[in-house]
Amino acid sequence: MLRDVDSGQVHALSSNPGLEAGEAVEGTLAPDPPMNVSWQVVEVGERHELSLSESDEPATGHALEVAAEQDVGELTRVERAGTGELHVVSVPEGETEDAVTDVLEDRDATLARAARLGVRRVEVRSAPGVVVVRYLP
Repeated sequence: MLRDVDSGQVHALSSNPGLEAGEAVEGTLAPDPPMNVSWQVVEVGERHELSLSESDEPATGHALEVAAEQDVGELTRVERAGTGELHVVSVPEGETEDAVTDVLEDRDATLARAARLGVRRVEVRSAPGVVVVRYLP
């Protein structure tokens, strides 16, 4: 199965040309005749593995400044110099670890966003009341 990270459409493959779970792949698909209910990979362009992890490093001072200006439950997207972005989320202080766990467990959605942003690595940092999801090259 492949999922288009832009549209969310799922494509059932008739055969796997060696693609691995957790990879972002740019390529071309074509429907399998005669019923066109399954797909085949016609061409594979760029492909790379995506990773998601929790960092031992705390949220940066900049992320804490952004969080201080927002309400609990609010998310602010901050562009990074170069490729990627940061998502700074303010959460109730007692729920920080649960919020980090939620991000890590929502692997499909988090890695789909990484693929849309053209990055390879997602790192989650936190501090009491703040979760920062870092989309990195």
